[in-house]
Amino acid sequence: MVLVFFITISCKNEKKTNQTNDSIDSLTETTTSVEEITPDALTVTLYAKSNSNVTGEIVFIQENDKVTMTASLLGLTPGEHAIHLHEKADCSSDDATSTGGHWNPENKEHGKWDDESGYHRGDIGNLTADADGNATLTFETDQWAIGGSDENKNIIGRGIIVHAKADDFATQPTGAAGGRVACGEIK
Repeated sequence: MVLVFFITISCKNEKKTNQTNDSIDSLTETTTSVEEITPDALTVTLYAKSNSNVTGEIVFIQENDKVTMTASLLGLTPGEHAIHLHEKADCSSDDATSTGGHWNPENKEHGKWDDESGYHRGDIGNLTADADGNATLTFETDQWAIGGSDENKNIIGRGIIVHAKADDFATQPTGAAGGRVACGEIK
């Protein structure tokens, strides 16, 4: 009788172990499929520079081969302001010049995005602030990536700058966009 009791317990434990392994396998499959469909995302805080009051937040989301950037800013002067990706994620200087020049991995002329005569990968364009100094902009491209080994696409390690004036899309190499009124580090 005692022998039967041990055999029964042994079988039950084996059954529980198999059920646990099946549950772990099922959980692993579920986790893997969630990771495959979850987009990469990061949020960048913009800080006032050059004695401005400009602040904001920029969200980058990558789904498949496209990155969508959504910018929300406060404290701008009404009107158009240039927004660019710059070489370095370094907002340490008071005027944000520590970010370097526009991000230009292909060494092209400054210009309007997708212009056949050339543009920098950081030449996003202009956003328009309303009478209260608020502005939003959504920008989508397949020419950026959040991470990865292609340095011509990887936006990690770049700075993002909002300028005092509009980009004229012609003046080299800056678009005559004026001072840097807000800075964020893409890390």
